[in-house]
Amino acid sequence: MATVELLFSAQPEHVRTARLVAAAVARRAGVDEAVLDEVRLAVGEACSRAVGLHRSNGVTTPVRVVLTEEEKTFSIEVGDEVPGAGVAAADAAGVPGARDTAPAEDYDDADGEDEMGLAVIRGLVDDFEVSAGEEGGTIRMSWPANPDAVLA
Repeated sequence: MATVELLFSAQPEHVRTARLVAAAVARRAGVDEAVLDEVRLAVGEACSRAVGLHRSNGVTTPVRVVLTEEEKTFSIEVGDEVPGAGVAAADAAGVPGARDTAPAEDYDDADGEDEMGLAVIRGLVDDFEVSAGEEGGTIRMSWPANPDAVLA
């Protein structure tokens, strides 16, 4: 299992770099070429969401992206460090995943933009979930991979 971890300051201009890195690692992992655009778009949405959450909540820690190549799966986790952020928006967008136990009305970030970003990701990725808690939130996404096809 190979893992690449990317940390970047919460600046919109760094989202493009995250997309490029994700596409390159996905290609190396054996993700089908036809799916690479979806990987790029989904990572861009998830990273833009994390950047927005960090900036609007005054969080100065970096956004974290972990890209993991497993035997038949390529997965990406995009993490923010905003406690409980996105729970209401995830519920509104119908996103599966583990949620913090605090009521959704305790969060004031469930605006239309957050819901829209999650809805876009939901349309691009079959296997994904959103989790949020005291340590921050994570969007996990995965795609099938065939690393043997890359070597052929």
